Amino acid sequence: MSEAIALQVHHITKRFPGVLANDKVDFDLHKGEIHALLGENGAGKSTLMNIIYGLYSQDDGQILMDQDGSLQPVDIRNPHDAIRMGIGMVHQHFMLVPVFSVAENIILGSELTRGPSLDMREARKQIRNLAQEYGLDVDPDAIIEDLPVGVQQRVEIIKALYRHARILVLDEPTAVLTPQEVEDLIRIMHQLTERGVSIIFITHKLKEVLAVSDRITVMRRGQVVGTTIPAETNEQKLAAMMVGRTVLLEVDKTPAQPKDVVLDVQNLHVRDERGVDVVRDITFEVRAGEILGIAGVQGNGQTELVEALTGLRAYNSGKLSLDGKLIPPQNPRAGVEAGLGHIPEDRHKHGLVLPYSIADNAVLCTYYKEPFAHGVQRDEKAVEANARKLIERFDIRAPGPFEPAGNLSGGNQQKVIVAREMSRPIRLLIANQPTRGLDVGSIEYIHSQIVAMRDQGAGVLLVSAELDEVLSLADRIAVMYHGQIVAVLQAGQATKEELGLLMAGSTLQQ
Repeated sequence: MSEAIALQVHHITKRFPGVLANDKVDFDLHKGEIHALLGENGAGKSTLMNIIYGLYSQDDGQILMDQDGSLQPVDIRNPHDAIRMGIGMVHQHFMLVPVFSVAENIILGSELTRGPSLDMREARKQIRNLAQEYGLDVDPDAIIEDLPVGVQQRVEIIKALYRHARILVLDEPTAVLTPQEVEDLIRIMHQLTERGVSIIFITHKLKEVLAVSDRITVMRRGQVVGTTIPAETNEQKLAAMMVGRTVLLEVDKTPAQPKDVVLDVQNLHVRDERGVDVVRDITFEVRAGEILGIAGVQGNGQTELVEALTGLRAYNSGKLSLDGKLIPPQNPRAGVEAGLGHIPEDRHKHGLVLPYSIADNAVLCTYYKEPFAHGVQRDEKAVEANARKLIERFDIRAPGPFEPAGNLSGGNQQKVIVAREMSRPIRLLIANQPTRGLDVGSIEYIHSQIVAMRDQGAGVLLVSAELDEVLSLADRIAVMYHGQIVAVLQAGQATKEELGLLMAGSTLQQ
């Protein structure tokens, strides 16, 4: 890492209606460094990065960049300006065309031509050279929709490097990666900085920040509250800087007191869109008063299993029963009426109606019931009062209950879903990646709510790609591999190493 500054922002201010997103923010990035940017949901991190990348314009302040050895003010009015100045951004939700090849996605907007035709041969050559130089193993001819998430992320990084990016913004880059893919990404980040690329690393995962960063800047409520280095801090100190109070990083729970079976799954078979069996003859049960965690590398049938359990996907054979009553296939309303709560993996697709307000999204499961409706007449005051109560209880950062869900940050969108599902009486909570994209304060609160639901007698099925989350929350852990449950372990007796072997398809030696 060099002491020379590649980019500096000075007194950046950005206002939205009812929100001061950035309040006189100062931040700088050295050449060849990994500078982590931490903060709660709504702290202003993504707003600042969107200003640097030209997606937003600041109301006040300036951006300076290194030009021939000296810092000069620059005017970044749009992403084209940012790209021209050597800034690339890999968004949390990838900006790729699924049916295009890797090469077609990378050159899109910066096409190489030979006469009137695209020069795909030269494009593939340049992509292979970039991939080899930076240790990014990708096939230029592969189709994006056929690639694992970790490889798609590599494509996004190559796309930025292809446009000669020397500053790379990674927004929540590990949120959807497996532990193995996270290790690959960290290796790639170090290789990039060794070649002079400067990285701004936005994340909520404190262990990763301490392991990979050269410097760490923390934002809270639109302001920078401090900058430090890993050697002078720890997870507890960083969490306190982010939230403004001491945060409990370990889940506080007593031993489970399991009772009657709430969810009974017998010989379940589920197919994907291609007609391939992705859940194969699964049998398990969840009892009232316990948390059953499902661990597994993403893509081993967890998504299809949860969709079948919640009525979002038909199952081909088997039986599902909740409190002894059979749940009909592909009938989400039947599950809701039987007392099933669902925090979905994809909050945009299955969790929210983005153009709807927070108030409307908060009653999606109960809008036709008292007190939100009297016969066919909706009670708008009750709907609004419910939203205001949930906004305060779950710390949803929004101007008010009538704000469209699509205008909220990803973390606050997740809080709306969690608030809706946990605020109604349920017998079984299916929580699929419940804390994905959330800050440490929100994670602490949601974990405590999941444990409280268990202690109140609900059964909980937890599906998470975060092994730490499964180990700390679950009472029992079922490991999925290739659509089957290959082992069920008591959480107190399971180790990360054992679970990792099982998730990779190995059997444990007795």
